[in-house]
Amino acid sequence: MRRWLLAAATLAWMAAPGAQATEPAAQVEAGRHALETRCSRCHAIGLSGDSTHAAAPPFREIVMRYPPEDLEESLAEGITSGHPDMPEFVLAPDEIAAVIAYLHTLSAP
Repeated sequence: MRRWLLAAATLAWMAAPGAQATEPAAQVEAGRHALETRCSRCHAIGLSGDSTHAAAPPFREIVMRYPPEDLEESLAEGITSGHPDMPEFVLAPDEIAAVIAYLHTLSAP
């Protein structure tokens, strides 16, 4: 049910006036910004660099384990992890779409 609600919210956002005007580069940048402001304290979010937290894998490794779309539900409901000091956060549907777009840039050959 929650996955259906997320899909419906994402489609509603995409159908909103001006949503199609968002260029892919702007969406990717918005996704990078969302990860930078929430995750980069511990995770490496780019194509290079080490994570500062030993239990926080770089996002370029995460996308090798999971297709970015498989993370949509977790991003909407709150990600929980194996390290207890990771804060829980929930992203809005437009932020989720942007993060997924950014994660695809990390999994590109």
